[in-house]
Amino acid sequence: MANTFTDEDDALLSELGIEIEKKTQALRTPREERIIAGFEDIQKFVSDHGRVPQHSEDGDIFERLYAVRLQRLRELPEAVDLLTGLDTGGLLTGNNFAPISEDLDDDALLAALGITVEASPLTQLKHVRSNAERKAVDDIASRQRCTDFETFKPLFEKVQRELDSGERETRPFELKAEIQKGRFFIVEGQKAYVAEMGEQTLTDQGRTDARLRVIFDNGTESNMLMRSLQRALNKDESGRRITESVAGPLFADAPEEGDSTTGTIYVLRSKSDHPMVAENRELVHKIGVTTLGVEKRIAGAQLQPTFLMAPVEVVATYELYNINQTRLENLIHRIFGSAQLDIEIADRFGRPVIPREWFLVPLFVIDEAVQKIKDGTITKFHYDPETASLVLRPDK
Repeated sequence: MANTFTDEDDALLSELGIEIEKKTQALRTPREERIIAGFEDIQKFVSDHGRVPQHSEDGDIFERLYAVRLQRLRELPEAVDLLTGLDTGGLLTGNNFAPISEDLDDDALLAALGITVEASPLTQLKHVRSNAERKAVDDIASRQRCTDFETFKPLFEKVQRELDSGERETRPFELKAEIQKGRFFIVEGQKAYVAEMGEQTLTDQGRTDARLRVIFDNGTESNMLMRSLQRALNKDESGRRITESVAGPLFADAPEEGDSTTGTIYVLRSKSDHPMVAENRELVHKIGVTTLGVEKRIAGAQLQPTFLMAPVEVVATYELYNINQTRLENLIHRIFGSAQLDIEIADRFGRPVIPREWFLVPLFVIDEAVQKIKDGTITKFHYDPETASLVLRPDK
């Protein structure tokens, strides 16, 4: 039976001049164990193939993995110290393969090579992405801080205001040709601005491409290829293009060639006997947009809460062509939002309703606003209830 010694036994032997050699087992951290195991994989590759692993785009995926790992081990002093006793072939001190650009640790190696694996063995591949897919993701992900973001921040703020006002809108991304300098997109939930676009070149497949400087609204930027941005937008189900702001008239008094959608801005007065309406009848107006006939739109007004459950009078109409009804209506309501009528009425079932399209605005101001919509200057103004006039916005 093996002898065991207590602390008292050790003390007694020490007094007798007898030294006890205590054998301790070196414990390695999980990271050190992984470094050793990874190095042994590389040694096995060298033994099997008679050469160190090389990194090439069309090479074997595991050889590329081992090549990247070997370079990283050579660059880590802790790894060199740990593996020196195991490096019988001089792999850590050799200089017999080209440097590799990946600056990754072992955890990121497989991801960089486009491989998703189980938590255990590296050889159990689950999915291997194409180089094109990997580069597209890398381009989007490899962002850096935009040092001159203050130059671009006002552009993002202006775009957001124009989206809110209806001057711009978003729509699904469709074509690579839409990617141009000065345009905005939404990718991975962030607004992206193409600040610079290099000279277009042809890929080996004969397709056009160009290097872009893309600024993101979170203060980062990326120098990506046009085709990478295209792939990212196509892959992102919520990827969108932000249209240009409306330049010039939003609509005209007469149709032009190619105009197809006809609509009408209408201004109504209510014949309701509600005290607030009765006291301000000359100022209380409903402003709306319809692509139907106005008479059809107001039919049965006395039964509809949106018309204050009362007959209405049409006091002005403005014909327009090639319109986006929702955008135009939102724009008008934003301009006069400060004068929205705060009123609650009961519908025919007695339920309370708060109509949203009624405003305390003189008719002549509505007419002025329509003229500014026509000439494209309306976005510079807002309605001031105190002066009952359109005034320039502070940011203009």
